[in-house]
Amino acid sequence: MAQLRSFIVLLLLLLLLLDDHVSYGKAAYSIADYGAKSDGQTDSTKSLLAAWEAACGSAGSATMYVPAGDFLVGQATLAGPCSSSKITVQIDGTLVSPSNLGGAGDWLVFHHVEGVSVYGGTVDGRGSSLWACKAAGRSCAAGASSLTFRNSKDITISGLTSTDSELYHIVIDGCDGVTVQNVKITAPGNSPNTDGIHVQGSSHVTITGAGIKTGDDCISVGPGTTNLWIEQVACGPGHGISIGSLGKGYDEEGVENVTVNTAVFTGTENGLRIKTWGRPSQAFVKGVVFEHAVMQNVQNPIIIDQNYCPGDRGCPDQSSGVKISGVTYNDIHGSSASEVAVNFDCSASNPCTGIGLQDIKLTYGNTAAESSCKHADGTASGFVVPPSCL
Repeated sequence: MAQLRSFIVLLLLLLLLLDDHVSYGKAAYSIADYGAKSDGQTDSTKSLLAAWEAACGSAGSATMYVPAGDFLVGQATLAGPCSSSKITVQIDGTLVSPSNLGGAGDWLVFHHVEGVSVYGGTVDGRGSSLWACKAAGRSCAAGASSLTFRNSKDITISGLTSTDSELYHIVIDGCDGVTVQNVKITAPGNSPNTDGIHVQGSSHVTITGAGIKTGDDCISVGPGTTNLWIEQVACGPGHGISIGSLGKGYDEEGVENVTVNTAVFTGTENGLRIKTWGRPSQAFVKGVVFEHAVMQNVQNPIIIDQNYCPGDRGCPDQSSGVKISGVTYNDIHGSSASEVAVNFDCSASNPCTGIGLQDIKLTYGNTAAESSCKHADGTASGFVVPPSCL
């Protein structure tokens, strides 16, 4: 009996030791084991990269772990391809950017990886000093996006919080099969170019359950995006959910099959927007559905702007070549902060076609809101307020 008890105790000790390094069959690599300090001041970049290299090189499933605390991390590229086809990045603490990262390019980049899941935690871009520089009109660094996935496949980002990015908070570029769920993104309403989530050149991307407060687009959709699903997003402050700007380059790729379902916009500059440069282009937008959206004091609840020309440089008096077709707006209601709640300002040379309005109810104070249509063709059905100009 004594021998049996000794064997059981030994077995339990062995299991405890194994638990320090293996979680549910996965090899686990904590950045703390590679020298990272949770004081928010010690540079832990090398520790992060070392833990990533270990996880990436693992023969089976692996976990890279960021424990509780604040970890100062500079620019880091977590590159593949990896030996492991399933890597979990579990963040319990906060990754903190240096305050002067602006000229270093993107901050945290996953490049050419497959089967990577990022769970929980916070990334703090500490962008306030760069925003102040820009507001003062001084010569400033371009800035850095906080978290970028580039040329990657089968990615999950879940439960992450991103605060005060210098530029875009989350970028999905050249990826296939990405799920973004239950993320929280915050930056002041006056922070420049701090888009919440930017998607470009990617397919089969799903964004659900996002709360986004920022100084630019809550979600922006760039060229080459196909099969994008956006659902249950709360946006504001910010510039709304925007397809575009598109058409800056002549040979730019188009955007196709985008659905925005169940979104709430509060005090935003725009609600549902499509924006293209007023210049020649072969780009296009088609197969878009905007449905079940609530507008609360939104400046431009529904808008297509095909005359985007910042600073009147490179495009004055030109017509957008981006062809917009097959865009449906269904069950959009709430309040507009401007008299024109629906504004279709389409291209003179490539008019918008197949625009559909169904069950729209947008009000402006105690008076009826208005709609404006230029070079737009389509149909309206159901209860539509303001009256359609299509």
